Amino acid sequence: MSVKEKEKKDFSVDEAKGDEHQIILYNDDFNTFDHVIETLINVCDHTPLQAEQCTLIVHYKGKCSVKSGTLLDLKPRLKRLIDANLSAEII
Repeated sequence: MSVKEKEKKDFSVDEAKGDEHQIILYNDDFNTFDHVIETLINVCDHTPLQAEQCTLIVHYKGKCSVKSGTLLDLKPRLKRLIDANLSAEII
């Protein structure tokens, strides 16, 4: 009985993600923690814990990736974040 190895496909992380993009949320001096947390829960479908953690990362590090996905999914979410007076962009 012989053992055959399965052929492993060699691909980079970028290729595996395909057309995946991210919404980056930036720190500002205007919005309260509660406003940012509630907005992330409503717009990005975060749990309260996820939203709180992202808000703290933004506060201390200046930015945080809050959602990843296709441009089709992220564009309306970005608009809602901006409409809520948050500073964000898609990369």
